[in-house]
Amino acid sequence: MAAELSTSINIKEPRWDQGTFVGRAKHFFTVTDPRNILLSNEQLEKARQIILDYKKGVVTPGLTEDELWRAKYVFDSAFHPDTGEKMLLIGRMSAQVPMNMTITGCMMTFYRTTPAVLFWQWINQSFNAIVNYTNRSGDAPITVNQLGTAYVSATTGAVATALGLNALAKHVSPLIGRFVPFAAVAAANCINIPLMRQRELKHGIPVTDENDNRLGESSKAAQQAITQVVVSRILMASPGMAIPPFLMNSLEKKAFLKRFPWMSAPIQVGLVGFCLVFATPLCCALFPQKR
Repeated sequence: MAAELSTSINIKEPRWDQGTFVGRAKHFFTVTDPRNILLSNEQLEKARQIILDYKKGVVTPGLTEDELWRAKYVFDSAFHPDTGEKMLLIGRMSAQVPMNMTITGCMMTFYRTTPAVLFWQWINQSFNAIVNYTNRSGDAPITVNQLGTAYVSATTGAVATALGLNALAKHVSPLIGRFVPFAAVAAANCINIPLMRQRELKHGIPVTDENDNRLGESSKAAQQAITQVVVSRILMASPGMAIPPFLMNSLEKKAFLKRFPWMSAPIQVGLVGFCLVFATPLCCALFPQKR
């Protein structure tokens, strides 16, 4: 008969050592696993109950350590860490790859006309606003005014960048024009993230010692953290928005896409998705979550 699982496992922290890039990568590959969005409410509630019971010192009969960690990551993927509420489906980390691959693929396919640029940049920033709201901090919640200001500013910045560069791209190689959506996304990130986290820039973020005792707040730490988020978000988008343009530029000269031009969007979405499956967790893992 198997021994009962110990109640001393620290499930408040990730399973792997977060002091190393490999440990952080393993953690984020699990956090961003797109398969988690396919889980039923029954499966999510089961994972939630396992974790809540375990935190009270109650071990589900027959539970193994691997099953405990699986339940923790399922729980974390669907429930807000501060409020405990079930998060909006498209705002969860597990939805990042499928949502971003669809939106980014379409941005990169339909980038030539002004209406298409307006529509897809608006869709992208609307999705970003949902993600930011869904993952808002319980310690420093986002106000409606902050959310609205960041949303309008990022959308305006992205559209202005895209339209301005589209106008310039008419005088250069068509390949250059394919990189306009990437420049717009990068510009929007530089506007959106600092605005969304302006309270942290003004008042600082909590600083703790090695025993998690709160020492105070630091604006300098907030500046560093927000800079790292902007860098990682831009790098996260880079492979999916930098590699497919070269491939699509070549493929669209081939007979297949000339015969079936409607296949351009699905192929581009698939290429972006393949890049994002790896880029999303690896770029999230670039910087330690704690120092």
